[in-house]
Amino acid sequence: MKRRLMAATATAALLTAVTACGSGPAESAADGFEGQTLTLWAMDGSTPKQWEKDVRAAFEKKTGAKLKLEVQQWNGIQQKITTALSESEPPDVIEVGNTQTPAYAKTGGLADLGDLRKSIGADWTESVNKSAVYGGKQYAAPWYTVNRTVIYNKRIWAEAGLKGTPRTRAEFFDALDAIEKKTDAEPLYLPGQNWYFFDGLLIGKDAGLVRKQGGKWVSNLSAPEAGEAMKLYAKYASYSDAPKDKDEATPQQAEVFAKGKTGAFIGLGWEAGTAVEANPKIEKDIGYFTIPGESPDKPEGVFLGGSNLAVAAGSEKQELAREFLKIALSDEFEGALAKEGGVIPNKASLQKQVEGNPAAEAAAPAVAGGGLTPLIPQWAAVENPPNPVKRYMTAVLKGTPHAEAAESVEQEINKRLSQEQ
Repeated sequence: MKRRLMAATATAALLTAVTACGSGPAESAADGFEGQTLTLWAMDGSTPKQWEKDVRAAFEKKTGAKLKLEVQQWNGIQQKITTALSESEPPDVIEVGNTQTPAYAKTGGLADLGDLRKSIGADWTESVNKSAVYGGKQYAAPWYTVNRTVIYNKRIWAEAGLKGTPRTRAEFFDALDAIEKKTDAEPLYLPGQNWYFFDGLLIGKDAGLVRKQGGKWVSNLSAPEAGEAMKLYAKYASYSDAPKDKDEATPQQAEVFAKGKTGAFIGLGWEAGTAVEANPKIEKDIGYFTIPGESPDKPEGVFLGGSNLAVAAGSEKQELAREFLKIALSDEFEGALAKEGGVIPNKASLQKQVEGNPAAEAAAPAVAGGGLTPLIPQWAAVENPPNPVKRYMTAVLKGTPHAEAAESVEQEINKRLSQEQ
């Protein structure tokens, strides 16, 4: 999935100091890798400047080797990585999208990192680590995650007489009712095809998008639990004037919010930065809170976007690559990445590093109960445009019953799930 780190705006109040927390990389002298160069492919925006500088220094001091960072762009990256993994001299360490990891693992292009899990990953957050496991084996290491929160306009909430932020779904709906009755603002901007928010609601209902039938993966969109999730989505959408047949990027929902006439929207932390770019005056009015669930102690389900770090199976520098991962994924540098980048680290014990960043603070509580799209190689084809799940969502919002809308797209979903990967 395409991701950007949370924007380093004054609203987010990002801190850039690098602070060690818990265990850190070894301080020993070079370990016999002098003269070697490790190639790392990382995506644009994933390696904050200070983090990169400090990790590079620690790696070169520990190993005596050099680190060659090659920044990649998201456009076309899946094919580029697939091709690179099949070549005789692939990059040694690669950042891979968490939902893309199973597809790379299936090809045999990723090294088994089970030994790394035992040595440094015993306390990786389970919901975050799931995407790094395929066929029961650890083919990558979880690096960071991001998830959606409610981004709201404090001024509009104050005009509606609202104090504080809701801790339950019922309280959230009450707040939206108040905005609708007491102000001229649109309570919530939610287009009909915000697929990743819908996926979070599915996760909250423990509704799987696929199921096994006759040894094959088939759609599970017609399940009653999926219908319940969509019914909940429709209630949220009833507070919005957004198009039922568009997603959050058409138009950019943050730019709609920037006009100052919307009470809230559901998005990623960096989208607040987009709103501020469009209208700097709105910065003082922006606030964040965790998407509330049915009870105060259990936030709504969320889709966990993020990245893993993997070692190419064809790399001739397996040991050196593992040394890099031990350093980059140490508590010291995971904490530094969270602090500087505003992302959620791979351990719950490190979430304190996002303190002072209100967007990340709002995102962190939902991580433990978060989830992903189906972790099977075939799922990527389902999300390719035109996404049939989005078509289902629009149909329901326009009045088609859940079962009928699901049936209308399941043939297409099953066709895509049957494609050879």
